Amino acid sequence: MLKEMLPTFIRMPNITFLEVDTEDQQLVKEHFSQAITINEVVSDEKLVNACKEAEIVSCFINTRFTKAVLDKLPTLKLLCTRSVGYDHLDFSACKEKGITVCNVPDYGSHVIAEHVFALLLSTLRHVSEGDQKVESGTFDYHGLRGMALRGKTIGIVGTGKIGRKVAEIAHGFGMKILAVDQCRTIEIIDLLGVSYVSLDELLAGSDIITLHVPDTKETTHMVNTKAFTQMKDGVVLVNTARGSLIDSLALLDALKNGKVAYALLDVLEHEQNFEENKELIRHPRVVTTPHIAFYADDSMRNMFTDSFLSIEQWLDGKEPEHVVYPLNIVCDLPSIRK
Repeated sequence: MLKEMLPTFIRMPNITFLEVDTEDQQLVKEHFSQAITINEVVSDEKLVNACKEAEIVSCFINTRFTKAVLDKLPTLKLLCTRSVGYDHLDFSACKEKGITVCNVPDYGSHVIAEHVFALLLSTLRHVSEGDQKVESGTFDYHGLRGMALRGKTIGIVGTGKIGRKVAEIAHGFGMKILAVDQCRTIEIIDLLGVSYVSLDELLAGSDIITLHVPDTKETTHMVNTKAFTQMKDGVVLVNTARGSLIDSLALLDALKNGKVAYALLDVLEHEQNFEENKELIRHPRVVTTPHIAFYADDSMRNMFTDSFLSIEQWLDGKEPEHVVYPLNIVCDLPSIRK
């Protein structure tokens, strides 16, 4: 009888959260009070040491779990990445070792779409220049004539979750919308007036071009010298997807000859090498942000709460809702690239 009255203690598995910003640490502690949180990016032996006793790890895109690292983590059972993509994890090695992998299928496509228009509006309406002018003591609008979005044609390359959100916002601004993708989304045709066209037609017909496709062999340098020659003079190019989509040298030439009026870039081809990007970054008609399109209150909260959910479901003995099962995708429709 006494034995039945004694409390049952359940051992909580060791949990480690990697790449946790200071402002998010309290959120983690509220859900898993004994979890270890590490804010910096660690790799190789430092990563092994950080996770050597962990059964559950929640990471982000800058932490690479290679086979060599995974081989040294025998206790690891659940690996949750707070991202859509999981190419920073050796998925085959995880599968071989019986490690369950989870992701966050959509932490906030809307915040990336919003950043597209933050870049467009702040640049085309000269917000930064106007602020500087007023701060210098000149309250005068001359020289700051902007460009309206209404009636302009925006070309969306890629109509996945982010591209569709961009189309929704563009529709609200009264823009004409062209799109190219290997798959058509009928709802955005019917509800938003999107016209699916070939890439050649999109390049030739758009005042603004925004990129929303992944980095693949097919899309690497898809915006190159040939593509720039097909564009309108004075086109505005936006890239919040992957830096490798644009040939940086070709973009520099297009900026210098006036083909491109503005390049608005949240990603760069050579993000780890400032010298490679220096001339592009310092060009007066290039606006760069350090990959912050995803980085907003909604998206960061969703990354963590979805990761928490996967951990809680796994602890309850259930299969997490967001377990990664790579799809068998056959891309046999006409290419988005000529």
